Amino acid sequence: MTQPIHMPSDQDLKHLLELNQQALPHVNDVSLEEMAWFTRNCAYFRALSDDSGPLGFLGAMDPACDYSSLNFRWFKERYPSFIYIDRIVVSDRARRMGVATRLYSDLADFALGMAPLLACEVNLRPANPVSLRFHESLGFREVGQQDTEGGKKTVCLMVKELGNGSSPTLDQT
Repeated sequence: MTQPIHMPSDQDLKHLLELNQQALPHVNDVSLEEMAWFTRNCAYFRALSDDSGPLGFLGAMDPACDYSSLNFRWFKERYPSFIYIDRIVVSDRARRMGVATRLYSDLADFALGMAPLLACEVNLRPANPVSLRFHESLGFREVGQQDTEGGKKTVCLMVKELGNGSSPTLDQT
């Protein structure tokens, strides 16, 4: 039975790390300490589980977060207010069960009134066409591309405007 979306406990961290590592190279490699950092520093870090363990998780941060990610900094240099989705991971056994959609919907509810848009990146090289189609189906649109990891990866930088009455502005400075 699926449990409600929840903030993971310290006991969940090893399982979430395993999910993260199974999703490489579509998400970055992290240590257990880095996973714990995410749970403490993300504006939003939630998981969805069932009786056999975690089905997926999503971590997102606002511009106030002290985070060195090249992709996060790209958005921070261009948009004054946003919620940046650093990683979404769904277990293989939960694919096509609506886990990512539920997490994104919960994040959008959380972000309403806080920021005018959600921001993320999707790998173009190595290609992640499933993620790209998923994000496009949710209304995300491309606003840029950049190479990362010394040219080993190319990402599509995407945003989705939230219906909270304010429109996002691109800071051209």
